[in-house]
Amino acid sequence: MSLKKYFLYDKKNSNFIPVEYNSLERMIYSACLWIIGGVVLSGLGIAIFTKSIGTPAEIALQAENKELLNQLSQTQVTIKQYDKRLEKLAHDDNELYRSVLGMDPISLGEREAGAGGADIYSKFDVYSEKTSDILKWTSENLEKMERSIEIQESSFENIKRNYTVNRKKFNYIPAIKPTEGALISGYGLRFHPILQYRRMHEGLDFSANTGDAIYATGAGVIKKASREGTFGNLVIIDHGYGFETYYAHLSAFPKGIKSGATVNRGDKIGFAGTSGQSVGPHLHYEVHKNEKSVDPLNYLFADTSPAEFLKYKNISARSTKSLD
Repeated sequence: MSLKKYFLYDKKNSNFIPVEYNSLERMIYSACLWIIGGVVLSGLGIAIFTKSIGTPAEIALQAENKELLNQLSQTQVTIKQYDKRLEKLAHDDNELYRSVLGMDPISLGEREAGAGGADIYSKFDVYSEKTSDILKWTSENLEKMERSIEIQESSFENIKRNYTVNRKKFNYIPAIKPTEGALISGYGLRFHPILQYRRMHEGLDFSANTGDAIYATGAGVIKKASREGTFGNLVIIDHGYGFETYYAHLSAFPKGIKSGATVNRGDKIGFAGTSGQSVGPHLHYEVHKNEKSVDPLNYLFADTSPAEFLKYKNISARSTKSLD
């Protein structure tokens, strides 16, 4: 933009005299105009950007809120994982520990008692719908988890007291592996290698060489030590408290193992073999409770680590056929 022409009035000569600017003054004038214009435009730009995007503080807060939302979502995943572990613990508590000790199971209703209503989480309604939903879900499930842990702690205390009172009973409960061999086949429907069809396999098959030692899994009285149909040479131990264990396909019995003899957990009660209906030397092991077969895997807890137990669980789940 060029400088406008300005005039000064000369009173002495009674006329207007044009004001002259040198080149430096013109440059300064132009520069000032550009600076003022830039400042005005920058101000307008910042105002528009701030209104549409937000201030730096607001942008930082938005980024922080986004990260917190991501963290809450990850927390949901973790809570779900722990919830599954608590469900597994509750199942084992009812089906294994309390069942073994003859204690009544804790019902699902008892475990979920004390759940609060939806109104207690209404304080989160001030946030966005997504944030509010996550906060409500997280709070509700953390409260549920806390109740489950408290109930489980109380249950374990009861189990501990019950075990102390019934320590003698525990000596009779089948609770160890009956042989050193590896687990081959599990409890449930399995393909029978001789009969060539699927049928209920009421025990566990352990690998063994002929002559390997077989041990009593709990104290009791020998109910049978003789040949028994497809079982071959069979030992049945009556442990009392409704428990019996079967050890089948044996090659021989140690001296003194006969009907009426008493044994303790870990005593040698037979030698592995392939007698009866069997495709090779191994031990077929059953646990009966109140005259019904149950999964023996649930009673391998006295000499089995959690990692080993999970390993046996996986083997049992994957096995599709038995050896007898």
